[in-house]
Amino acid sequence: MPTSPDMPMPSVLAPASSEAAVLHELSQVLLAGAGLVFLGVALLLALALRRRVPGSAAGWIVGGGIALPVVALSALLLYSTARTAGLERPLADPQLVVSVTGHAWWWEVRYPAPAGAEAVVLANELRLPLQRPAQISLQAEGVIHSLWVPQLGGKRDLVPGRVNHLVFTPWQAGVYRAACAEYCGTQHARMALPVVAMPAADFERWLAAQARPAPPAAQATPGAQAFRANGCAACHSVRGHHAPAGRGPDLTHVASRLTLGAGVLPNEPGSFKRWLVGVQQLKPGARMPSYAHLDAATLDALVAYLETLQ
Repeated sequence: MPTSPDMPMPSVLAPASSEAAVLHELSQVLLAGAGLVFLGVALLLALALRRRVPGSAAGWIVGGGIALPVVALSALLLYSTARTAGLERPLADPQLVVSVTGHAWWWEVRYPAPAGAEAVVLANELRLPLQRPAQISLQAEGVIHSLWVPQLGGKRDLVPGRVNHLVFTPWQAGVYRAACAEYCGTQHARMALPVVAMPAADFERWLAAQARPAPPAAQATPGAQAFRANGCAACHSVRGHHAPAGRGPDLTHVASRLTLGAGVLPNEPGSFKRWLVGVQQLKPGARMPSYAHLDAATLDALVAYLETLQ
């Protein structure tokens, strides 16, 4: 499974799930149908320019201008309707339901709780098991968003006060880039969501690790104290350390994620410090302030604390 935050260019022409394969097939059929219609029209145009089109003008208008489009478009409509039937509906008995909520400008991802554990809440990263249908329940806070993962399936809007659904059954391991496909404000373009498709056994181990609280020993560190003293806990929760806040992303396992800031930075050495001191330069308009005013010791302690949240 790729672990690099570098994701392939999103493309509907490289399906990696059962649902995306259906949409890829549909796009090829529609392109082929459009190509045949274009060639037919081009041929008729060439004959007309040479004044070699037989029959009356009325016959061509009725046949070529009315009958042919009705037959061709109706055939394509019936085919596309039949081929995509069920893609827009939730599963009757889903094995895995993941809730994704669009915020300004980040994604909240929630998994059902494993036995004996709390619900798994994370941000800006979605992981799915291979060969297992996953139902994605889509919600929004504030404004309309839209989730689109070209390699894994279609796109659906996230509407405040309503729950929509997508179903993904990935068959190829990898990291795929999802994006918000509905303009939602200043940082709409910087609202990426890495989607990691991984073997089922790896997924179960990852989910069990994500369900655990943050390391108890880290709670007494200077960085954890700086986290509380500088108001971070007013927006961010760290399970086992700080009570749920709900205003910003859950940071319980933030150091294990592929990116920071909804895809703004790869999660690599130095990225936490760059993000903390330059939030408003990296993502202008984000609801988190920059912390460039912190002294070096406090900043280093805060970064060290965040890096322990694996």
